[in-house]
Amino acid sequence: MKILVTGSAGFIGAALTLRLLARGDTVIGLDNHNDYYDPALKEARLAQFAAHPGYTHIRMDLADRAGMESVFARHKPERVAHLAAQAGVRYSIENPLAYIDSNIVGFAHILEGCRHHGVNHLVYASSSSVYGANTTMPFSVHDNVDHPLSFYAATKKANELMAHSYSHLYQLPTTGLRFFTVYGPWGRPDMAPFQFVSAILENKPLKVFNYGNHRRDFTYIDDIVEGVIRVLDRPAEINPAWKGDHPDPASSTAPWRVYNIGNSQPVQLMDYIAAFEKALGKTAEKEMLPLQPGDMPDTYADVSDLKQEFDYKPDTPVNEGVRCFVEWYRQYYNR
Repeated sequence: MKILVTGSAGFIGAALTLRLLARGDTVIGLDNHNDYYDPALKEARLAQFAAHPGYTHIRMDLADRAGMESVFARHKPERVAHLAAQAGVRYSIENPLAYIDSNIVGFAHILEGCRHHGVNHLVYASSSSVYGANTTMPFSVHDNVDHPLSFYAATKKANELMAHSYSHLYQLPTTGLRFFTVYGPWGRPDMAPFQFVSAILENKPLKVFNYGNHRRDFTYIDDIVEGVIRVLDRPAEINPAWKGDHPDPASSTAPWRVYNIGNSQPVQLMDYIAAFEKALGKTAEKEMLPLQPGDMPDTYADVSDLKQEFDYKPDTPVNEGVRCFVEWYRQYYNR
């Protein structure tokens, strides 16, 4: 297939692109290479596949309306994996308008491109952040998610609603994937694994928020990519059992679905840190701090729908995933 992957120089986008190219798909990659974090890391990810004969790279911002129209008109992708977005919970508190440009305006351009150019399935990145103030664990896609705790989460919830309107009005199959704390080699420097390794190696205090009482459903990158591909290969369908008087938030009378994609085995933050200490052979000095604004104390994915419908089985233990990340980090940064 010919697949448009947005955010192809990003963490998940680059890993997905490599897998798609390896199985013989043609990939049109799009990324704006912004400086939210070190652009050199994005260039290094891209270098893994930029010369592949099945790959075409486009440097463009999602908010460029005319540019996005031309991408769809020229390349005519059959399917779209939309992973580009302005990421980061805390950054959304400082720079909310950046999220409007990328996550709202940019997503509208993706929907319009899919609508007008015959795309037969749009898979897009949502987030576990949409669960916000929900406290029932594990988080289920069949629960209401109307109380986001950050503006980033609000834009991801908005994406799900925008996609539903296009699925209903134009019969465009769309699937939203709520990612749960993705980590692994080639990850994002603003995320905890980079900060943990850097602090431990440099003998600096490691900032432990919520006094270490976080639980996170840490999900290894390979398990995420496997799930994305399985979903991408099967366009969303209507739910014939859907009832308006008892609406299911995860499906619809339109070809629209949302799924959790996570490890479904939450880990205490202190145990996660211990895995890094073990992989590095050093004990971390810890600075215990309160919960940060916009953060959720716990995340825990109910992935039963994804398991039942796609035979999705994440199988990378945290100790193994952390070991692989640390190995990559030390090699990439020569440390």
